[in-house]
Amino acid sequence: MNIKIRKASISDVEFLSKMILQSSRAGKKEGLFDLFFKTNNDSVILEKLELLTQTKAKNRCHYSNFLVAELDGKCVGSLCSYEPRISTKQTFIDALYEIDSAEDIDDALNILDCCKFDLNNRTLMFDFMEELEGFVDVGVLKGLMQKSLLTARLKGYRIAQTIVEIGSLETLLFYKKLGFKEMEQQESELYREIFGRNGLVLLAIEF
Repeated sequence: MNIKIRKASISDVEFLSKMILQSSRAGKKEGLFDLFFKTNNDSVILEKLELLTQTKAKNRCHYSNFLVAELDGKCVGSLCSYEPRISTKQTFIDALYEIDSAEDIDDALNILDCCKFDLNNRTLMFDFMEELEGFVDVGVLKGLMQKSLLTARLKGYRIAQTIVEIGSLETLLFYKKLGFKEMEQQESELYREIFGRNGLVLLAIEF
């Protein structure tokens, strides 16, 4: 199978929104964006995510941070890589204000902060690594990661990190197969109450 990896464009925002929502839920009933947008309605969340991927504030969900995998002209996978010194917590908040979705965000942010890691701004962060159902094990995610690491190296990065929920066994296993190692865990009763997962794991790879 000939998998093409390319930079995402603004024409991909509908697909990216689906991948972001799929990634944020990670098999759970509710995810991060159900929380931020205060709804479980997929149509509403996807509409807001499309807006979030196009904001002037270059938040971590911005389409320009993504690579897309194509197979026979169809988008089948995504991977986001962003620089934490640019796509900060504040730019994410600014983006939510930009799309009129920042009402009462403090509670949602507090839930995230209960599992907060002290990230190094000189590392690259990976997020929203997803593939469509039916395309597992055909090399989509591996191709996306290889391209992302190559691009990161050309930019001068030597370490990349990602954050995965404790209990997301398939995702954790895949990252470890790629060479990522667990660096730290943060557990929280509040996080467990909201999402049904014990907390988060920070993984890193040197390349």
